[in-house]
Amino acid sequence: MDDTFTLYDLKVEVVATDRPMVCSHKVGDYFLVQGENLVFPKDTSFSMYSLSALLPVLPAKQRPLDPNDWMLSDTEIACPDPNCGARFKITRVGKRIQSHGQCTVVPIRKPERENEV
Repeated sequence: MDDTFTLYDLKVEVVATDRPMVCSHKVGDYFLVQGENLVFPKDTSFSMYSLSALLPVLPAKQRPLDPNDWMLSDTEIACPDPNCGARFKITRVGKRIQSHGQCTVVPIRKPERENEV
């Protein structure tokens, strides 16, 4: 049985707004999401507080979405510091074929009912 599925690779980049940035963010700093890995360019750092705001959104952004889903249109996440004007733009930059068997040892289970997850 074919156990492959598709995920999008993502780029998460610091963008400016009309409000000043008060955290350690620099416009243009970024990291990549490749499969289940976060890839940081050399000499780039990211606040753990910013990562805590971004991490819950990234797996959803990686997956194919319905064209009407708000997750597809809303591409910027605000810095969690209410005094900071930074935003983090999430862009799909490619597709990656993943294998179920390379991600988990739990076997694929067929739903018994149509609406069962």
